[in-house]
Amino acid sequence: MYNIPQRPRRNRKNQIIRNITQENWVTTNDLILPLFLIEGKNKKSEVASMPGIYRLSTDLIIKEIESCLKLGLSTFCLFPSINDKLKDKRATEGLNSKGLYPTTIQLIKKNFPEAVIMTDVAMDPYSSDGHDGLVKNGKILNDETLDILCKMALVQAQAGADIIGPSDMMDGRVGAIRAALDENGFTDVSIMSYTAKYASAFYGPFRDALDSAPKFGDKKTYQMNPANSKEALIEADLDLQEGADFLMVKPALSYLDVIKLLSDNFTLPIAAYNVSGEYAMVKAAAAKGWIDGEKVRDEILLSIKRAGADVILTYFAKEFALSKK
Repeated sequence: MYNIPQRPRRNRKNQIIRNITQENWVTTNDLILPLFLIEGKNKKSEVASMPGIYRLSTDLIIKEIESCLKLGLSTFCLFPSINDKLKDKRATEGLNSKGLYPTTIQLIKKNFPEAVIMTDVAMDPYSSDGHDGLVKNGKILNDETLDILCKMALVQAQAGADIIGPSDMMDGRVGAIRAALDENGFTDVSIMSYTAKYASAFYGPFRDALDSAPKFGDKKTYQMNPANSKEALIEADLDLQEGADFLMVKPALSYLDVIKLLSDNFTLPIAAYNVSGEYAMVKAAAAKGWIDGEKVRDEILLSIKRAGADVILTYFAKEFALSKK
């Protein structure tokens, strides 16, 4: 008999022992489901590059949220797909309190006050240029954009948003939005900052869903360089000082090290966005029979949680919840 005093396999010998020694778990409480909103009534359009994910009109969004609440999902991030006719260089439709987005938020909160609604603050869904900031002579203007973002955040807060999500990556936007919210009596509205949002190739299917790709150039002057991690500490420290309530890393899978870096260095809750390209790759490989889609899904979500994320935005949220019933 070999002298092996420590045998880690003893804690793996059956499922009950494995359960009681498990270090990390993913539950529906950890998840936020992104939803795509379109105009019309009883309209449902599948995103071709995201099998199982649909753009939904307001009435169907209401039904979807109702079904998700019954599954234990309680938080939803809403993204609007805006008609091109309503887009202009200053994203003025994003400031329209009677527009599709704020009126849908109002209706959701009226029907399901218990549902937590997170919104998106950026110019690109409403911009004829497709950029997150105001464009002048081919340059993305930072400070001029902040005024627009503040007004957009106020419209969303007035509509009933619980969490504001600035996804634009303009410098100083968290502080500007926090001040605007507080000055107008919305001190209880949270900010989940897209703190470390990288200029990633994983966003393609999302831009298909919203038709929000930039009309020229790219977003590298404001989104982060994928080669950098220390820079995420700078962004996170600024967001903390400016009043953020959550710090987000986007995308998740290729940036697990950044999730851990922020988790190790900040006490605010850390969110991670398991983005459209990550979802699409799993679905495509599973459709080919190359992987077990459900097992890979669960392993991915667990890896994000293990890296230090407290909150995960994921298109897998509903099917994960269904699998646990």
